[in-house]
Amino acid sequence: MTPGSSSECCMLREAHECSPRGGLPNFFAHLERGGNITVAYLGGSITAQSGWRVQSLAYFQEHYPQATLTEVNAAIGGTGSLLGVFRLEHDVLRYEPDLVFVEFAVNDSNTNPESVVQSMEGIVRKTWNAYALCDICFVYTLTGKLLPDLQNGKFPKITTVMETIADHYDIPSIHMGLEVARLEKEGQLVMRAANSVMTRVSGKELDVNAHAGVDENGKIPFAPDAVHPYSDTGHKLYTQAIIRSLPPIKAVATNPVPHALPAPIDPNNLEQTVMAPIDQARMTGPWRQLDGDLMGFAKRLPCLWRGEPGARLSFQFTGSTAMIYHLLGPDCGKLEVTVDGTVSHPLCIDPYCTYHRLAILPVANNLNSGKTHKVEIKVLADKLDKKEILFERNRAHFEANPHHYTATNWYAGAIFLVGTLS
Repeated sequence: MTPGSSSECCMLREAHECSPRGGLPNFFAHLERGGNITVAYLGGSITAQSGWRVQSLAYFQEHYPQATLTEVNAAIGGTGSLLGVFRLEHDVLRYEPDLVFVEFAVNDSNTNPESVVQSMEGIVRKTWNAYALCDICFVYTLTGKLLPDLQNGKFPKITTVMETIADHYDIPSIHMGLEVARLEKEGQLVMRAANSVMTRVSGKELDVNAHAGVDENGKIPFAPDAVHPYSDTGHKLYTQAIIRSLPPIKAVATNPVPHALPAPIDPNNLEQTVMAPIDQARMTGPWRQLDGDLMGFAKRLPCLWRGEPGARLSFQFTGSTAMIYHLLGPDCGKLEVTVDGTVSHPLCIDPYCTYHRLAILPVANNLNSGKTHKVEIKVLADKLDKKEILFERNRAHFEANPHHYTATNWYAGAIFLVGTLS
């Protein structure tokens, strides 16, 4: 049976808070000798919050004052490991990290297991091809929907998938939510506590033995939505799980060594990916280059262009897969995508779109990797019933701000390829 195969992934693993495996020998050796250390946090919205990411870095800095730690916040809400592997060089590797935390179990929870293997394995192999001394740690979070498996002593499906990769590459892993699941099962914690107001923790409040805050009923309010924890309750529990896991992780490996890459689990993993600025394609019609700072995406995109109806983008590539790194938003509309003569009409707005956010536009997948393929994308003027597209809870925003939804633009920043531009 191939590691990470569908058959194996259906066999949920026994849940453990920490699996030290090969440890983090290079990171701890660097902490001990001091100097400049860069820690990257690659993940989704839970990592993007000022929670376990900020708290764990503060813990390292407090306990290793001889080192100067710098954080790379490479977390983007609502995104999984597929986007993570394509943006890895731009968002993480160019900063020459000493340690990379990878957190995608929640956002990948509904993703095909084979795809998760390909993207997570790609993240590992790309990192160690670039920096063999960089350590990696997989960390897992949870949502209310993932509680049942954990409370039955099992890892959910996608966490199980990720553990097969951690096994293969001897990467330590920490499930930050097992204590949360235990407390909820015992009636000591409320996963969804929408009315609680929490504050950020720091300093002595990071003590692993300190208790998380409680509400008027004596219970710990975890998060307002059963997903995104409050800083001084849910995130504090996450940070405490990391702190508990550090001694066994440190103990298993004390000699710093470059990481050697074994044969891949999946030969089609996303180790060989390309990110090209969108303006490397042919652009015709009403395009305008924007200042990424104005929209808050300057750090994430190599450039940002807005296409109005009639704008066209075309390129040729040799390879198997093509995607566009773009924005979804209220003033976006409909596209016409043609790949080797096959036409589709994706939308650039979805039920969440009261604001702009980064996303992937799938263009072509599983093509003949030895052939050259032609792609053309046109921005259409079709008027959409955007109010109906939105979730019901978001329609009040539409009614209050109809002018935000009038246009049918497209915002594009980069081309993602498994292959090369021709």
